[in-house]
Amino acid sequence: MLVDQIPVLLHATDTITHAGVTAALRARPEIRFADDTDEPAVVLVIVERLNEEARQLLRSLHCAGCAGVVLVAGEVDDSELLDVVGNGVSAIIRRADATPDTLVRLVKAAAAGEGALPPDLLGRLLSRVSRLQRDVLQPNGWDLAGMSQRETKVLRMVADGFETKEIADQLSYSERTVKSILHDITNRFQLRNRAHAVAFALREGLI
Repeated sequence: MLVDQIPVLLHATDTITHAGVTAALRARPEIRFADDTDEPAVVLVIVERLNEEARQLLRSLHCAGCAGVVLVAGEVDDSELLDVVGNGVSAIIRRADATPDTLVRLVKAAAAGEGALPPDLLGRLLSRVSRLQRDVLQPNGWDLAGMSQRETKVLRMVADGFETKEIADQLSYSERTVKSILHDITNRFQLRNRAHAVAFALREGLI
């Protein structure tokens, strides 16, 4: 039976690891190794520790539009979790726990747009997100989606069909302020216009 193969790009910090992982995964029918000019691939990144070189690699992969990133690392500190996830890593596993079977499972998850973290890392990540929300975002009137309360109010009113003047009157803003708020939203999320902003917000559950 034919199996849909997932294209994978491998980055490893040493040649022995690179050769070993390549040999282990090459025989798997679910995996094929792609070159840099192929279609978007899942990128498997294997590092001993998250030094600046590794973080720079993750940032570059995040900007490259790859299908997903699986990180295999010796250890991930609490302070690094948000940064790692923010740079597009969708699956993390410790090197000591990485077997061919687990790597294939995580590659499949990343290709499907799913996340996969060890339970203790997931708990620590949720704890950091909770502290971020409580100590940083809420005191400044922001939420995890990167929108302020007044931006959410304005976008909801746009979705309800209100014109700029009506929004300004009801919220006691100037029309210029309303336009500025909408301009900030469309720029931040790279949206084309108000209709696109409303569609985006609805789709992402922001309003």
